[in-house]
Amino acid sequence: MNSFEEGRRRFLLALLASPVALALLPYLRGEDEAAAAEALFAAAGAKAPTPECADDDDLTPSETAGPFFKPRSPERSVLLEKGIPGTPLELTGRVFGRGCRPLAGALLDFWQADGEGEYDNEGFRLRGHQSTDAQGRFRLTTVVPGLYSGRTRHIHVRVQPKGGRVLTTQLYVPGEARNRNDSLFRSELLLAFDASKRIGRFNFVLDA
Repeated sequence: MNSFEEGRRRFLLALLASPVALALLPYLRGEDEAAAAEALFAAAGAKAPTPECADDDDLTPSETAGPFFKPRSPERSVLLEKGIPGTPLELTGRVFGRGCRPLAGALLDFWQADGEGEYDNEGFRLRGHQSTDAQGRFRLTTVVPGLYSGRTRHIHVRVQPKGGRVLTTQLYVPGEARNRNDSLFRSELLLAFDASKRIGRFNFVLDA
């Protein structure tokens, strides 16, 4: 029996044995968590929650890189530095291939304006790259990008699976008035955003 099946079996036994099993769900991890959620909703006669990537394999759309991309950014997941203006933002998510397959070792290169809408074109402030973990996850600590002429708030990113083609795109903040008038804005690229906690989330789906 593989780990997924074993996780499903353990959770169902717990669910039948104790009414508090539901409270344990947030503490499960990895494949056990997915198995537990599926089993729970099946036992309750409800539909399982929407998966982290689309069943119909809707690919993340591409966007222009703009004029400010710089190669050879430092490898780091924390872009926040002393003296950088802007409200801190924690951005998380996953990178998937077709069929909701997590892509380990995918390269993500981020760059953006600071909270005042300024890019650092001399150095590498608010620029950095990282690779996804074994489950296709990434985490970025940065600031909420500022506004500048003609653009709404956005974060640039290049995503490349191992041995695959680069996707260049941009991520947007929901609720921004300028979203309506920015010619590059696409609703499919909106972050899932908690404004009170300044936490954003986005999952990429690549043709890989």
